[in-house]
Amino acid sequence: MKLVGKVALGAVAIVAVLVAVVLVRTFTWKPPAAVDLTTVTLAQAPAIDQARAAQRLGEAIRFKTISNQDKAANDWAEWDKLHAWLAATYPAAHAAMTREILPNKALVYTWTGSDAALKPIVLMAHQDVVPITPGTEKDWKHAPFGGEIAEGSVWGRGAIDDKGSLVAIFEGLDALAASGFKPKRTVIIVSGQDEEVGGTGAQAAAALLTSRGIKADWVLDEGSAAITEHPITGGPAAIIGVAEKGYATLRITARAPGGHSSAPPKETGVATLAKAITAISEDPFPLKLSGPGADMVRALSGEAGFVMRMALANEWLFGPLIKAQFAQTPAGAALLHTTIAPTMLKGSPKENVLPQDATAWINYRIAPGQTRDAVMARAKAAVKGLNVELAWEGSPNNPSPVSPTDTDGWRVIAALASDGGKLPVAPGLVGAGTDSRYMTGVSDNIYRYQPLLASLDTFGMIHGTNERMTLDNLSRMTTFYARLVATAAG
Repeated sequence: MKLVGKVALGAVAIVAVLVAVVLVRTFTWKPPAAVDLTTVTLAQAPAIDQARAAQRLGEAIRFKTISNQDKAANDWAEWDKLHAWLAATYPAAHAAMTREILPNKALVYTWTGSDAALKPIVLMAHQDVVPITPGTEKDWKHAPFGGEIAEGSVWGRGAIDDKGSLVAIFEGLDALAASGFKPKRTVIIVSGQDEEVGGTGAQAAAALLTSRGIKADWVLDEGSAAITEHPITGGPAAIIGVAEKGYATLRITARAPGGHSSAPPKETGVATLAKAITAISEDPFPLKLSGPGADMVRALSGEAGFVMRMALANEWLFGPLIKAQFAQTPAGAALLHTTIAPTMLKGSPKENVLPQDATAWINYRIAPGQTRDAVMARAKAAVKGLNVELAWEGSPNNPSPVSPTDTDGWRVIAALASDGGKLPVAPGLVGAGTDSRYMTGVSDNIYRYQPLLASLDTFGMIHGTNERMTLDNLSRMTTFYARLVATAAG
C-alpha cells in the first residue's frame, strides 16, 4: 500500500507540475510580434461621390463579360464595350495614365511617377465573371445582370468578384487625378480578362512587365477580406493573403474490355475506378500547424479566448487538439493541409453498357510547403496494385511563394485594413486561385486583400445566387484604394 501511495503521490506531483508549466506558459506567452502600424502616416482620400460610384458599379455589371470554359462561346464584344465605358466614365484617370489593351483583351494601365528610382506598385482586378447556373435565374431577387441598386446594395454577377474592385480602383484613381494628385511612384493597373478560366491575361501582362525589366515594390489583388465574426477572435478581423494554394487536377483512368452489362467480369472498370478514388480520398494529407494558415491563428491569438491562448502557448502539448479543432470544419482543415476533392466522373454512355474506360477527376488545392510532384507521388502510392492510369489534367500550379509581413507595402495595406486600429490584422492563406499568382516574377511582395467587411455568409454567395455589394462596402473600397495610392505613391 505504501508503494501504491507513493506512486499516486508521484502522479499527482507530475500533474501539478504539468499544470503549473501550462499556466505559466499561458500567462507569460505573447503572440508573434505584430508589425508596428502606428508609424504609418496615411493620406486622406479626395472626395468621392459614393452614390455615383454605386450607379457606375451597376453599369459595369450590365456588361456580360462572362468567361465560359469554352472561350469560343464568349461574347468578346462585351469586353470591348467595358473598355470603352471605362475610358468614358473615368476621364481624369485615363488622361493621367497610358492604357494598353493586350491582344487577349487584358488591360495594363501605367500612371508614371516623378521618381524613377522608386519601384512601382501594382493593383489588380479582373474584368470577367462566371456564368449564371442555368435554371437559377428565377432565384435571383434582382436580375443577375441588371446592376440594380436596392436594399442597400448593388446587385448582380461580379458585384464582389471582381467588378466591385475594378470600379472601386478607378473611382479612387479618377478622384485622385481630378484633385491634381501627381504620384512620385509609378502606379500600374493590371486587369485580366479571363481570371475565372485560367488567367492568360494576367500571364500576358506579367510577361509584358517582365520584358520591360519592371520589378514592383508590391502587388495587391483580391483574395482575402475583413470578416465580421472571425472564428478565432469571435469578432472582426482583417486577413491579408500572403500566399495562395496551388491548383492541380488529377485524372484517373481505369481501362477495361467493355461489353454488355448482362455478363460483367469479376471486376469492372467502374469498380476499379471506385477503389482508386476511395484509396486516394482515404489517404488525406496530414494537418500541420505551419504555413500562413497557422500564422493567422497565432497572429490573432491575442484576441482569442483563454482556452485558445492556452493551447497555442503550449503547442507541444495541445498541438493534436488544435488540429482536431480545425478539422471540425472543411474551411478550417483546408488552412492546414492540401485538400483532395473528387469532382467529376465519366463512364458508359448507357446504363447497360460496360465502359472500356472509366475516368474520374480529383481536384487538389496544394498547401505551401508541398508540390504537385508530392501530390502525384502520394496518389500513386495510394493506388498501388490497382489497374489505373494517373495523369494531370492541364498544367498544375504549385503554391505561390509566401510574401513577407515586414515590408512597407504590408505596413500600408495593413494599416488601412485595420480601419484606424479598430480591426486586428493577420496574414492568411488564400485557398482559391487569383491572377496574382502569375506576378511572382514581377514582385516578391504579393498581397491578396479586398477591402470588404462582411460575414462568412456574404462570401458564400460569390459565384452563387444573389451576389451583391453593399453600399457601405463599396464606400470602404473606393476610399481604401484612393488612400492606398495616395499614401504609397504620394
